[in-house]
Amino acid sequence: METKRRALITGVTGQDGSYLAELLLAKGYDVFGMVRRSSSENFERIGHLVDRLELRQADLLDQLSIVNLIRDVDPDEVYNLAAQSFVPTSFQQPLLTSEFTALGVTRVLEAIRLVDPSIRFYQASSSEMFGKVRQSPQNEDTPFHPRSPYGVAKLYGHWITVNYRESYGLHAVSGILFNHESPRRGREFVTRKIVEAAARIGVQLDKHVSLGNLDARRDWGYAPEYVDAMWRMLQTEEPRDFVIGTGEHHTPREICEIAFERVGLDYRDHVEVDERFKRPAEVDTLLADPRRARDELGWEARTSFRELIEIMVDAEIALLERRGAGA
Repeated sequence: METKRRALITGVTGQDGSYLAELLLAKGYDVFGMVRRSSSENFERIGHLVDRLELRQADLLDQLSIVNLIRDVDPDEVYNLAAQSFVPTSFQQPLLTSEFTALGVTRVLEAIRLVDPSIRFYQASSSEMFGKVRQSPQNEDTPFHPRSPYGVAKLYGHWITVNYRESYGLHAVSGILFNHESPRRGREFVTRKIVEAAARIGVQLDKHVSLGNLDARRDWGYAPEYVDAMWRMLQTEEPRDFVIGTGEHHTPREICEIAFERVGLDYRDHVEVDERFKRPAEVDTLLADPRRARDELGWEARTSFRELIEIMVDAEIALLERRGAGA
């Protein structure tokens, strides 16, 4: 009888972690999720999965806890999705962001090296590493110029993954993922903030929403498709890094247009620009060149930008209806 493959996901309670857990369970994996001990545990995104996966406590700030976790779980694959991942917070808490998002990667890699170097490792890199872009679109060879403590921390995590691959022969890869969204996106992110506001304004629970830069351009895709790319990266014979995106870019203004149109409104009547929401150093445009992923992984984005925003708005409306529109 063939032994089931075992996967460990850090950040399992986040957007990507929950979709990745679903994908791996559907593929027959035994799935383990790393969670931090906290006074208020939020398992909202994986509530429907808790009886199908196993949650284990450890912390990216505690090397020994990670070593013990990997020794106990004995995974075939480790997906490191945990991080302090909200860019504005990284300006307010740069040291904490560095500990989790940068040094946390080293702790996981070092634990793998010590316990079992045959474990395959996926690192969640970010398009924010490109920052003040040198060329457009951005591919795996584009120079990096991060413009936030988050982007800098992600760049460290990216290069330490390359270093462990080259120094110790680990099957360690980085997915340079461009923005990817879903109804499970955190409420602090601009896409979720806009669609939630549109839904609430559409049923007259609110009248206005305040946003920052409406004209920054980003490459936005659908998160469930992006976790499939993560899995594909760990199935390759030779470990390589991949840019994952749609190859199209759009603005928050376009999100507003589609989201408010979905509820029969004109966004210009309800959206206000507030300087407080603008970043100290802005990233003006990010656009993926995902040809390597298409050619070598057989992966490409399938959900259009309009479809993505409409999926998110419809989910917000359904959520309000379940709550009796009184939230």
